[in-house]
Amino acid sequence: MKGNFEFRTRKSNRSLWVIECIDPNCSWRLHVSKIVPESTKFVIRKYVGVHSCSLLNRNANHCQATYVVIGEQVAPQYIGVEKGPGPKGVQTFARTELGAQISYYKAWRGRKHAHTLIRGSPEQSFHVLLSYFHMLEKLNPGTVTRIEVDGESRFKYLFLAFGVAIRGFRYMRKVIGIDGTFLKGQYRGILLVATAQDGNGQCYPLAWGIVDSENEDAWTWFLTQLKEIIGDTDELALISDRAPSIKKAISTVFEKAHHGACAWHVAQNIKNKFKCADIMGSYWSAVNAYRCEDFAGYMIEISNRYPRVAEYLENEVGFEKWSRCHYPGLRYNITTMNMVESLNSMLVNARDFPYVALLDVIQEIKTSLMLSSRERSIM
Repeated sequence: MKGNFEFRTRKSNRSLWVIECIDPNCSWRLHVSKIVPESTKFVIRKYVGVHSCSLLNRNANHCQATYVVIGEQVAPQYIGVEKGPGPKGVQTFARTELGAQISYYKAWRGRKHAHTLIRGSPEQSFHVLLSYFHMLEKLNPGTVTRIEVDGESRFKYLFLAFGVAIRGFRYMRKVIGIDGTFLKGQYRGILLVATAQDGNGQCYPLAWGIVDSENEDAWTWFLTQLKEIIGDTDELALISDRAPSIKKAISTVFEKAHHGACAWHVAQNIKNKFKCADIMGSYWSAVNAYRCEDFAGYMIEISNRYPRVAEYLENEVGFEKWSRCHYPGLRYNITTMNMVESLNSMLVNARDFPYVALLDVIQEIKTSLMLSSRERSIM
């Protein structure tokens, strides 16, 4: 292929493979056959490795440079990395390493085939999911896994919480951020995450889930599994955006825990709905105020300039959802879902992986975060 010489198959069956140069006058030839008829091993019987054809027969658009061949050759570059070369990088690889000029579409298919070789196909992922969870529970004591299927035994939801995270949560602040992010693989889905924060303000991933969409049923199922491992007390705070499905699911599953809104999402709603970015300074001062007297002063500033914004914050959102001083429980200095967004950003390249490969990345992230936390604690 590097020499841009194409070949054609002269004869091919279960026991014999003969190929020759595409030029009938060329002497290049390869003859391969089984060692013995009953064997599964082949041996080269004849090989003429020198081309006697004209250089005019060389073709950089090699017909043997299929996406399968390209994918097999470039696959090692995706081992141990989340991203690897894109389609243009695959085109460069084919040109420099294989001497073949390929289209962007063929490079894209070759890249996809390489991903399948390294990470498996989505279908293979579903097939081994039960075995994968079994080994996780066996090798990680206390790990909780759940798989929900529909009436036709088709995958619907999954839940994963590592045993070490469950055991360590008792020492964390009882504030949990929950959110979902879109997956981009063949079967799509939504990745749900629940994360806390340790005493150093670092992310502490607690539980993960994959569901079909961010609807009330999916959130209710995920939060029910979460409740089983952390319980439900009035010391617990759950922080999320103001999606109705999350709000209703939390009120259904957690009867004692308090629900708070992410102050950043509230701020975005204000800017988009009322076009008043200049009031954000007073808003964030109100969010972080410790004393109700200070909070009232900031709200007067907002009300004097934008009465509709003040009404929105008080009546539609509710002071107790976004302000620190009016929150009925303890949310410390955690007013946004930055800890969840940080985790989602770590998975930006893995969101198109098959589910098992995605869970492998999640396991690596969890291990890395806990290792770095341990190293900081003994310094």
